[in-house]
Amino acid sequence: MIFRRTYGGTEPQRINKWLAQSGVCSRREAEALIADGLVRIDGERVTDAGRKILQGQTLELAEHARAALAAVTIILNKPAGYVSGQPEPGKIPAARLLTAANAVGDLHPPGRDALPPLGRLDEDSRGLLLLSSDGVLAKAVIGPESRLDKAYRVRVAGRISPSKIARLRFGLALDGRPLKRAEVEQVGDQDLTFVLTEGRNRQIRRMAEMVDLRVVDLQRKRIGPLNLGDLPEGRWRVLDAAEREAIIAAS
Repeated sequence: MIFRRTYGGTEPQRINKWLAQSGVCSRREAEALIADGLVRIDGERVTDAGRKILQGQTLELAEHARAALAAVTIILNKPAGYVSGQPEPGKIPAARLLTAANAVGDLHPPGRDALPPLGRLDEDSRGLLLLSSDGVLAKAVIGPESRLDKAYRVRVAGRISPSKIARLRFGLALDGRPLKRAEVEQVGDQDLTFVLTEGRNRQIRRMAEMVDLRVVDLQRKRIGPLNLGDLPEGRWRVLDAAEREAIIAAS
């Protein structure tokens, strides 16, 4: 068995919903596992996609479910000059960096086309970028109900003042819509940190322009509980199971 857990909830819950909330797979993937006969409750094979699990019952996934749930997530320290998504002519996709030479550890490069980015990181920005085929993780990071914040280190040109920082924290609007409250701190002569809970198009750069500052360097340092750490620029590694669970729990 690749998954075995006893349900502790007080109210009956649909199996597909519980597996999704547990970070095992998406609801649709859970329904496919049931259809393939790979789900058992207390040793009995589940055949009804609408079946609910009760408190104290134990659900198990058969070993054959491993192939169906195979998903990979890459943490990449993207340099400036690479685009995170589908490139326009003449642009270089960040997925091109996923080579054996750039791996941290003895890792085989994943299939690049199967790993869409979880969120955008502009061509002229750098730092933490997630690329993943994991539907559950994608929902946790970029889904409409995600509560993950993202932290950035930003170097600007122009005079920084308390009044400008106050406006960056709250009171600005983009595209006719007010921005959510942001955490902004000055951490150097020309360096700021931003912590955002939303991701409008080129948001930090546009916010800076509205207070007469110009971003000259922008690095994403953190997504929720996941930190870039000491991963060298241009290098990548695989997200481990504990990091995945922490992101899903925090979302």
